[in-house]
Amino acid sequence: MGLDDKIKNAAQDIAGKAKEAFGKATDDDSKVAEGKKDQAAASAKQTGEDVKDVFRG
Repeated sequence: MGLDDKIKNAAQDIAGKAKEAFGKATDDDSKVAEGKKDQAAASAKQTGEDVKDVFRG
């Protein structure tokens, strides 16, 4: 996995955590859900890249 992909995945995860925290602070359940969705997507991408790395190496 390239460094660029790792950075993008980390940024998406951080953005998701921020959305979730903002949603909790403002009592906005849709923002909480959106933040959790972003975190899950980043995690899935990371897992996919890790699998690719195993087969490349």
